Amino acid sequence: MNEKNPNQSGKKTTAEDYLAAERGGVVRSEFIDGRVVERPESNRWHNLIVSNTAIIIGGRIQGHKCDIYISDMRVKFKNGSISYPDLVIVNGEPSFGDARMDLLLNPTVVIEIFSSNTDTAGKSRKLESFLELDSIKECLLIKQDEMRVEHYAKQNHKQWIYRIYNERDDVISLDSVTCKLSLQEIYAQIKLGHQLLSSTAAN
Repeated sequence: MNEKNPNQSGKKTTAEDYLAAERGGVVRSEFIDGRVVERPESNRWHNLIVSNTAIIIGGRIQGHKCDIYISDMRVKFKNGSISYPDLVIVNGEPSFGDARMDLLLNPTVVIEIFSSNTDTAGKSRKLESFLELDSIKECLLIKQDEMRVEHYAKQNHKQWIYRIYNERDDVISLDSVTCKLSLQEIYAQIKLGHQLLSSTAAN
């Protein structure tokens, strides 16, 4: 999830020009509302939360026809925006924009890490993009500097259930991929304030 960034009002461009430049470049950026937006650097806690979450889910969906992509898979949304979610899961056969297979069109679960410095308006716009995509069944927003996970679960194309988890014993159920994970696992080895959390697996 993008942090506050004074360079977010980048030059207007097209999705085609953005993809051509991005595929040939080293620095990763996103295409939001017709503008190229630089991705912020990730710190230790951000990366640990991503890897914790990927390991937990990956170990529990073995045998299911699911793909898990970490950080570097582009996702194209209904409004034309393109971004790199921190974690993307596809339940079933993935669909891509072209033969390069680097522009995903049908994520099932999208997981983003954010912090107190995240641009609130940018977070809201990106969340709206996630929820508008027909294929997405669930979305997790995980806060890196506070024990807090926001869970959006689709009931139908007009209704979502929104839950907040903020206790270390809370267990999140990702029904779309038949997986449960606890906040203790997500935040294992993450230092929140002066507290370093250990992990206990969800049942």
